[in-house]
Amino acid sequence: MADRARKTYALLSRGLWQQRQDIARLLDADIVAWPFVLPGRIDGFVGWGRRPSGMRAVRLAKRFGKEILTLEDGFLRGFAPGQGEPSHSYVIDRQGIYFDARYPSDLDSLLAQPQTDPQALGRARRLIAQLRQERLSKYNNSPLLTPAAAGVPQGRPFVLLVDQVAGDASIAGAGASAGRFQAMLEHAAASNPGKTLVVRIHPAAGERSLLRQAATALGLSIVVPERMNPWPLLEEAESVYTVSSQLGFEALMAGRPVHCFGSTYYSGRGLTTDHGELNAGKPPASLEQVFHAAFLEYARYLDLHTRLACTAEHAVEQAVAVRNQRSRLEYKVFTVGFSPWKRRAMTPFLKGMVGDPVHMRRMDAAVPAAQAAGGVVAVWGSDRPLPVSVPAVRLEDGFIRSKGLGVTLTLPSSIAIDDEHVYYDARGASRLETIIAEGVFDEPLRARARSLAQLLIQRGVSKYNLGTAADLPVVAEGRVKILVPGQVEKDASIRYGSPQVRTNAGLVAAVRRLYPGAFIVYKPHPDVVSGVRDGGEEPRDADRIVRSGDILQWIAWADRVETITSLTGFEALLRGKAVGVHGMPFYAGWGLTEDRLVMPRRTRRIDLDMLVAASLILYPLYVHPLSGLPCRPEDLVEEISSGALKKSGPLAMLLLGAAQQINRLGVLLRDSKLR
Repeated sequence: MADRARKTYALLSRGLWQQRQDIARLLDADIVAWPFVLPGRIDGFVGWGRRPSGMRAVRLAKRFGKEILTLEDGFLRGFAPGQGEPSHSYVIDRQGIYFDARYPSDLDSLLAQPQTDPQALGRARRLIAQLRQERLSKYNNSPLLTPAAAGVPQGRPFVLLVDQVAGDASIAGAGASAGRFQAMLEHAAASNPGKTLVVRIHPAAGERSLLRQAATALGLSIVVPERMNPWPLLEEAESVYTVSSQLGFEALMAGRPVHCFGSTYYSGRGLTTDHGELNAGKPPASLEQVFHAAFLEYARYLDLHTRLACTAEHAVEQAVAVRNQRSRLEYKVFTVGFSPWKRRAMTPFLKGMVGDPVHMRRMDAAVPAAQAAGGVVAVWGSDRPLPVSVPAVRLEDGFIRSKGLGVTLTLPSSIAIDDEHVYYDARGASRLETIIAEGVFDEPLRARARSLAQLLIQRGVSKYNLGTAADLPVVAEGRVKILVPGQVEKDASIRYGSPQVRTNAGLVAAVRRLYPGAFIVYKPHPDVVSGVRDGGEEPRDADRIVRSGDILQWIAWADRVETITSLTGFEALLRGKAVGVHGMPFYAGWGLTEDRLVMPRRTRRIDLDMLVAASLILYPLYVHPLSGLPCRPEDLVEEISSGALKKSGPLAMLLLGAAQQINRLGVLLRDSKLR
């Protein structure tokens, strides 16, 4: 066995088997399922914590003389508890597990010789500050409230007591029992006369709350705030009491005095006031040393989307992206009239702080359901009226959409959520227009926008990223080259965003009048080229009509772009081209374009960095095509430019083809009803 370079480990539960790819990556090993393998063909057993699989792994390893590896979630787990989404981090222990102080663990070994390198400790210090600033904890699906908003009385100081789930292995592992919670509450009350006793109930505790039971037994009054992000509680508490919760360490990160009534990896090291029995003999360590050992040496991190190994800093960025996007959806979303394909496409975007969206067929069913749940109704596009008796929003594709067209049912990677007016509906101000007109664009945001624009240009990414070759014409020197991107004439962006020029032929004629000597290339919209949508009468005033080539190739060829409301105008601005606008798209009227119409609402003068920040960072929602999880626009650009489209099996392709034909017929029928 020792001669074999790559080891083989056996997993002992269905839950572990579902995570086998992550485990194989973490261990750089082959993974098999026990008992469907002979003991002689494996190097060890993998179990989870102190659950049945973990205890069984210990027994089997002893029985067969094999390695024992114990897995657990890391200290930055994810958005919410449960196995519905991949974990940001894991810990792997070959001796024990960090929360069981009765036996040695790999984390104990790391802390036996704490890190002393100044650069390493500086990294730990920066990460501590970042976690605190971003309000990140093990789970991050609780709303960010002030203690007062969560129900903590104001006007006198409070101490915070942290509850845990009755029977959890971390309590016994800390050398404690249910009785320690009563002793902790009694001590806190006696030591803090006149102060409020605030109890943070574990989300999974429910009626098994040990501190509620202790308060009843002792006749003490406690305050239980509503579910909230723990950081504001930790920072405002005068002191924090815990048996062995990870929140005790986060309290140390927040600079609070911490009392430990059990034994845990951070107790007994000179950082806490210890009331537990298993803390003797531990070497002292600073906060940064304990953090470095636990978060940077003991824990392992995987990219949420690719599941490749990554740094803690990268995992933090991704955790912030997930939490921030989902926190924008504070209420449950009830969609109306979505096809099965659109329901599947929209679900990842519309998962918010209170869970997945509910998809409904009819408005008369969605409205009362949303009212009962305190939720919002969501419709697609601008043609359906919004209900007035319940909050409602409109959804549309974002500006970095996908590798492929929506009419071919390519899943989108970005959407916009708006109110009465979506970004292309110039009849009133959209959320995007409000962000541009009133938003604050500080230098870090502007710098990020600048870098994102450069990334888009370097990677050659646009809205649809079709990537076909272009036959670019050679034009006599000195003759102005103009690209006119066609649009679907019945599209809402023209109906609601262009009161004068409403046809492609009319647009090209207007451009010819403005530039009689120019070489004008007209490129029909990809949906028109595909035969699904109608582009109207073919323009007669263009020098050439082209149907092939990625739009970015034509933008690079052109000296300027003339458009009604096409996103091509925005993409041309990003690439430093002059843009003339004959309608009222979101990017016009701010001083960046040559506007053929007066737009009296848009009086602010902005620069390109502000436009990019508003339209690509602050306004849309993004999900990653590999994971279906929220991501940053930078991550999406990288994936679109370098990743390969997922290949589907024959049956999936057959079903997709049928769905595409149904969607084509639906689009044609819808367009036929529009004037």
